[in-house]
Amino acid sequence: MITVGVRRSRRLGRGGIRRLVPLAAVATAGGLLLSACGGGSESGGTSKSLTFWISTVPGQDAGWKKMVAQYEKETGVKVKLVNIPYDGYTTKLHNAAQANSLPDVAAVPALDPIWSNKLIDLSSIADKKSNNINANFLAKDKSGKVLSIPSDVTASGMFINKSLFEKAGVDYPTSPDKTWTWTDFIKAANKVREKTKAKYSLTFDQSPSRLRAMVYEMGGKYVHADDSGKFSVDAATKKAVNTFVGWNDNKTMPKSVWTSGADPSAMFQSGDVVAYWSGVWQVPAFAESVKKFEWASVPTPAQPVQASDVNAGGNIVGFNNNADAAAAAKKFLTYLYEPDHYRALCEASGFLPVESGLNPKYPFKSEAAQAAFKLYNESIPLYDPISGYFNGAQTQWVLNGKSLTEDPTKTELGKAINGQQSPDKALENIVAGYNQQVGG
Repeated sequence: MITVGVRRSRRLGRGGIRRLVPLAAVATAGGLLLSACGGGSESGGTSKSLTFWISTVPGQDAGWKKMVAQYEKETGVKVKLVNIPYDGYTTKLHNAAQANSLPDVAAVPALDPIWSNKLIDLSSIADKKSNNINANFLAKDKSGKVLSIPSDVTASGMFINKSLFEKAGVDYPTSPDKTWTWTDFIKAANKVREKTKAKYSLTFDQSPSRLRAMVYEMGGKYVHADDSGKFSVDAATKKAVNTFVGWNDNKTMPKSVWTSGADPSAMFQSGDVVAYWSGVWQVPAFAESVKKFEWASVPTPAQPVQASDVNAGGNIVGFNNNADAAAAAKKFLTYLYEPDHYRALCEASGFLPVESGLNPKYPFKSEAAQAAFKLYNESIPLYDPISGYFNGAQTQWVLNGKSLTEDPTKTELGKAINGQQSPDKALENIVAGYNQQVGG
């Protein structure tokens, strides 16, 4: 049983999902590639020389550079860090496997059946008690082998226009131990909208991930497979989705986001929206871009479940190219996930850690950004295990040779919001799409 899989982000995979650092065009392909297209000299290292592939924007690789330099200094083992442009990264991994020229270590966007049988078992790292790695976010195969450990995690979350709340005199929670329900939140946001003459109470990313998080918090499982692989939805999911569609009334929420792709982040940043349901990857951007008002991250609603949709920003794997290199790769990854080293990685790269209790000190000047990361770090240990279900399912699909090429959630719910079909009919069509693509 796979416990958790891989979040495909724009940094490492799925297009259109925002990350901790928004992905710009990756520069100077020639300097980054460094013969990463294969060839025996670039892989299959030795006990004293390893190759480590990543794919990230300039700046967010700072943590990797720091840890590689520190490891080389302390151990004498050379680790060649190769930062490959996002476009084509998965193809390069695939081709490298076919050419028997995989790197020794990599941060991967998703598992690939062509090389998953060459992965080193990372159980000794994942199971080490002092590492405090959240087991909900590991990728395991049916035998219990740990295939990958997240480099970092991301989570859905709520942002509010703090200035509007204060102007309206409406309170909001600040601790995940004492959070609000969705009913309480909508009531408060509507009150703020009415008192301040804001345009909308809430904008909500047009994202299946954000919808899943809300459904989980309302006690549903969203589109969930049984032991036979057949998908269905439960009563709590139907109730939550009907509630969500009802919010899209051009007062509580604008219909245009889910029906025609309007930008919910831009709406929130305009200062005319009370709250925004998105995620942690917005924090660094808001620290720099939001100037018109004070903003804050607030605890995710629980009705009654404390949950989110938590994903891996990237997943770290080791490849068994040869005995010496595999042993050296395992030692490097063991070093990387030791709490003091992993904390330094998270601080330098702006990562939300998969290890609990680290309290990383981030270099943000914005007090709101610092408070936001503190809140996420406090919240993740409280989330119900269902928060990692979808990524676990994605990994299982990959290992079974399947993938959800197109999630029908956005299209079908857009039709429901437009009044073209009922929310229940939308869910019926979404379930059919899942069963067709990844069922069984």
